[in-house]
Amino acid sequence: MAESPTPTPEEAASVAGFRVALRRFMRQTELVARESGITPQWYLLLLQIKGAPDLAERSTVTELAERLQLAQSSVTELVARVEQAGLLRRERSDADGRVVYLRLTRDGEERFARVFRNLAAERRALGETIAALDA
Repeated sequence: MAESPTPTPEEAASVAGFRVALRRFMRQTELVARESGITPQWYLLLLQIKGAPDLAERSTVTELAERLQLAQSSVTELVARVEQAGLLRRERSDADGRVVYLRLTRDGEERFARVFRNLAAERRALGETIAALDA
């Protein structure tokens, strides 16, 4: 069956509802992060380090730039601000001294956890919206 050249009202309404849910999730993330004394960008950075794909709870600037889809220079600046705030630290790789990993500090862990836990309901709601979109 050939696709319609324009979306049906039902298709558009479904995607519009998803975008509303996504924007609601992003806005709630902004509010909760700021209540915890960090910016939404800092939270996203901490999330990408804590939630590294290899589960090592560390990341390099290069890896972060790829996952965040930002220029390496932008990530470097962001990392410097978050490090200066005491939320992350650098550590050299044992295997390759040229590699520097970023890891959350105790304060970084605490603030990250506060935001992460306070967003649980929003993550569930967004997940339900996504599931309905695929149905």
